[in-house]
Amino acid sequence: MESFLIKGGVPLHGEVTISGSKNAALPIMAATLLTDEPCVIRGVPHLSDTHFMAEILKSLGAEANFHNGSLAIRAKKIRGYADYELVRKMRGSICVAGPLLARLRQTRISLPGGCVIGARPINLHLKGFEALGAKIKIDGGYVDASAKKLAGSTMFLGGRAGSTVLGTANVMMAATLADGVTVIESAACEPEVVDLANFLNAMGADISGAGSPTLTISGVNELHGAEHEIIPDRIETATFAIAAAATNGEVTIKNCRADHLRAVLDKLGDAGVSIRQSGDNLAVRRGKRLRAVDVTTLPYPGFPTDAQAQMSALLALAPGISIITERIFESRFMHVSELARLGADMEIEGPSAIVKGGRPLSGAPVMASDLRASAALVIGGLAAKGQTQVNRIYHLDRGYERMDVKLRKLGARIRRVEEE
Repeated sequence: MESFLIKGGVPLHGEVTISGSKNAALPIMAATLLTDEPCVIRGVPHLSDTHFMAEILKSLGAEANFHNGSLAIRAKKIRGYADYELVRKMRGSICVAGPLLARLRQTRISLPGGCVIGARPINLHLKGFEALGAKIKIDGGYVDASAKKLAGSTMFLGGRAGSTVLGTANVMMAATLADGVTVIESAACEPEVVDLANFLNAMGADISGAGSPTLTISGVNELHGAEHEIIPDRIETATFAIAAAATNGEVTIKNCRADHLRAVLDKLGDAGVSIRQSGDNLAVRRGKRLRAVDVTTLPYPGFPTDAQAQMSALLALAPGISIITERIFESRFMHVSELARLGADMEIEGPSAIVKGGRPLSGAPVMASDLRASAALVIGGLAAKGQTQVNRIYHLDRGYERMDVKLRKLGARIRRVEEE
């Protein structure tokens, strides 16, 4: 396995360009299964997750080829069985179930894998499929879904932690080819759901209300091929903004959507970070002094859970006491003990982490537990004095395109090495 070696203490300076959104790309890739015509998706980031999804599509019978920054997919003849050995590696793979059910009226898919950050059941996905008329059976780690026909229905998809992003995407895709009108109440409002709806509409679907808690899908007889540009990755944008602030640097972040990041930008401003927007660029630099702030993760447009770990690393440097409360996933503080190895003073109390900030960080070997925890440890290592080794960076490669290369262009002393 590979790791990052980081010699910290160097402020980041320069420009970085944000890649396409991983969380938008995966369901959009899955949506190409809804038609037998060619689709072209531009801006798909080169990540282990997107390449895994391409392999899953190929295993289902589709053609999928990356070329010059675009991904061409044609699912002319497909089968409904998704193999465990591929699906187990990535939770996002569950989003092929909706398109397969819609097009073939049946699917058999393994229960998915992914980062270990807490329970993420797919019961709301299945509830939505059943509301459309599908019969569901779970056996031997597989989900079998079948229906003679799918019929539009009104359903509520709210869960314990709010709306479900992948569940909304999955049911929305299945409903595009159902008879009649489907209304999803408590739908996820995330920009990635809007991006998927825009792609589906470009394919000939009839979807309204994307970005609001009520989605309306009027079923059509068939969908056709389409071209689409993936939105910029808002979590990568947040990560580089936080890294610039943590290292006392000054970075211009290009190709980003500030309107997708209002909660993060607001909290960074409260923490003493200067942010100036110019079109699709953000200029980020730390003010004279960081300030402690309280953060609570919530469904969009609230503060994203995917930026919580990175914000923790920044607040470890801010004098005073910050309280970070996690309302989405119950096991998303696995980075806390590793940041403590760098000198952060953080304690977990129930759903919150208490951060006593302001202590200098010093380099140490640390172990990444999941994708966003990995990013937090990289930020901590960049801000720390001395050398930090971040192990198990395969987590990072799931969600950040060439992160080490981008950081080096900003002046970071970071290199990829084989773990000893």
